[in-house]
Amino acid sequence: MSLAAEDVRAAAERLFKAEKSGEQIGLLSLAFPGMTMDDAYAVQTELMRLKAGAGRKVIGWKIGLTSKAMQYALNISTPDSGVLFDDMAFDNDEAVPKGRFIQPRIEAEIAFVMKAPLAGGDVTRDDVLAATDYVAPSIEILDTRILRADPETGKTRIIVDTISDNAANAGIVLGNKRHAVDAFDLRWVGSIVSRNGEVEETGLGAGVLNDPVEGIVWLARRMAQYGQRIEAGQVILSGSFIRPVECPGGSVIEADFGDFGRVGCRFE
Repeated sequence: MSLAAEDVRAAAERLFKAEKSGEQIGLLSLAFPGMTMDDAYAVQTELMRLKAGAGRKVIGWKIGLTSKAMQYALNISTPDSGVLFDDMAFDNDEAVPKGRFIQPRIEAEIAFVMKAPLAGGDVTRDDVLAATDYVAPSIEILDTRILRADPETGKTRIIVDTISDNAANAGIVLGNKRHAVDAFDLRWVGSIVSRNGEVEETGLGAGVLNDPVEGIVWLARRMAQYGQRIEAGQVILSGSFIRPVECPGGSVIEADFGDFGRVGCRFE
């Protein structure tokens, strides 16, 4: 790590306040030019501590930047991850109150709900299958407490900004259908994502590291590096296979996964 402990705390506190106030902060990658991914995960962990202190409970994890298109856009070669908290969960087709988020977007994903813990740097695909209770269609709501681009330099966010900002995580909507993890070939599970009745994006599960199960393998191994583990009962968003869809007020979102199910939400 290159950041001092006080810098980690200060960055996390700024992000915590930004989420509550709805006012974005500047790029941490500009404030701390030498910031590493380890630094960013340290900020995220401190942010977790602040949220826990405010009464929030961890309900799962999300994996981001799994598709090649998003990795090329950010000039990275690895996914990132963030934390799901209890106040992020929305019911299927529930309205998201106006002003709840700053610049909301959505992605379609396959969610894994775990029945057993996963831990260690040697977790395998078979381990993930054995630990999964069921899979379900889902929508991830994204938001950013950090500016997407610096107004003076034009510099855009990079991986350390998104990791620090809890991997842009903001909300989760689970569909009503639940399936055994081996009921479908998850590489071929796809979704047609519409906003206000118009198709915005389509994609297949194979866009997530060639297999959404591999996303869970990656997460378990990544967490082991930081002394963390996936717990039984947690929800894991395995990664998006579409580009983010902007959701200004009035947006009605539906993700149609065919036989796998559907999931929706609307933004007031």
